[in-house]
Amino acid sequence: MLLNRRTLLKSSSLLVAGSALPACTSITYGSSGRTLPAFYEDIEKRTFRFFWKTVNRKNGLVPDRWPTPSFSSIAAVGFALPAYAVGVERGWCTRAEARDLTLTTLRFFWNAPQGPEPTGVSGHKGFFYHFLNMETGLRHRTNELSSVDTTILLMGVLFSAQYYDRDDPAEREIRQLANAIYARADWKFFRYDGRPQISMGWQPESGLIERNWDGYNEGMFVYILALGAPVHAVPPNSWDYWTAPYPNFWRGEGPTRRIAFAPLFGHQYSHLFIDFRGIYDAPMRAAGFDYFENSRRATYGNRAYCIANPMRWDGYSDRIWGLTACDGPGNFELPFKGETRTFYGYSARGPIGEPDGRDDGTLAPTAALSSLPFAPEIVIPAAEAMLNYPGLYCDYGFRDSFNPSFRFSDRKLETGSIDPNSGWVATDYLGIDQGPILLQAANYRDDFVWRYTRQVPRSGSG
Repeated sequence: MLLNRRTLLKSSSLLVAGSALPACTSITYGSSGRTLPAFYEDIEKRTFRFFWKTVNRKNGLVPDRWPTPSFSSIAAVGFALPAYAVGVERGWCTRAEARDLTLTTLRFFWNAPQGPEPTGVSGHKGFFYHFLNMETGLRHRTNELSSVDTTILLMGVLFSAQYYDRDDPAEREIRQLANAIYARADWKFFRYDGRPQISMGWQPESGLIERNWDGYNEGMFVYILALGAPVHAVPPNSWDYWTAPYPNFWRGEGPTRRIAFAPLFGHQYSHLFIDFRGIYDAPMRAAGFDYFENSRRATYGNRAYCIANPMRWDGYSDRIWGLTACDGPGNFELPFKGETRTFYGYSARGPIGEPDGRDDGTLAPTAALSSLPFAPEIVIPAAEAMLNYPGLYCDYGFRDSFNPSFRFSDRKLETGSIDPNSGWVATDYLGIDQGPILLQAANYRDDFVWRYTRQVPRSGSG
């Protein structure tokens, strides 16, 4: 099976050891369910409603953000597809409702126009533009054909092919469309200029994006799907190009040693769909622990940085923490505690000193909550604490982010509002931050998403 723990890749680059985890892993997992405090169900149900209520039911497209009017994010659609199944299992919608919405979504992506033209299309070479018009489904302005966002979409599509396993016409069509959509994606297209890595994207106006997926970040599952592709797979040695820059990413010593990437989403996105427990490639065999443990250490490292709080931001604590990509109050240079500090709008954030590190005092609930399977003993208290943060928890769960230090009421904000006592809180919910909260809670409870993606048949070069 492509995503099975014992056969993730045939390549010698990525192998699975025995089922036992290294001793340094703090949590024992099995097939039995795990419980969460009663308050967590409300978080999950409200987060589910973000997808269920904001989706365009004519085409299955999910907005990038809400309530600010926006285009659709194909990554948000990828998270929505398993979110509907979570709703079925929890009794928040019926299987027929989720099935029909999933079928609408897959029909749209199969039939959406493809081609090299800059306008009038939704994608090219089986991939899709990062952002699509919510109504027409066509490319939004000049955004890129995205390899990673299409990967997230495809992960949701492949999950659906496994979850909807009944012998009725609608569920059979879901399986047929899902397999066809994955098979159509030409992963080799992102290497057409001779580069050995996979490019982050392509634009008809300028060609392949110069930056590639390599080193350590959220792109790990790009290579896994590209290696396993049934028609247009990349060569078996492609994983080696992904891991080649790892020596530049190691941080910490002893039990804190890890492959670092400052924003926590880089340690979460691939893990939303793929169970990496017990999976080792050459770098992780040498390190003596797996990628799941690496994400656990990254979660603790992110929290430890917030506790240390070297930039002396307000509000950081052992229960209020979490740096990742999220909305921010805007781009400003402002005085704070006797210094001039830089604030940002939407940006990746994480501990200073790690790759892509940036800290402007903005925290995001998704950073902590989407690490639930890795470190529930610190994530659950963080969730409980953030429930009580003024203005942060509303109709669809947690708003995207907050900054207790930003109390500059005389500034024109990009988004959000300011409370003179508690600081800035974002206006919007973001689909790519809501999805991980819900799906990781489902994985923590009973391996829900992992159980189905393990069943995806293996093919391709991997």
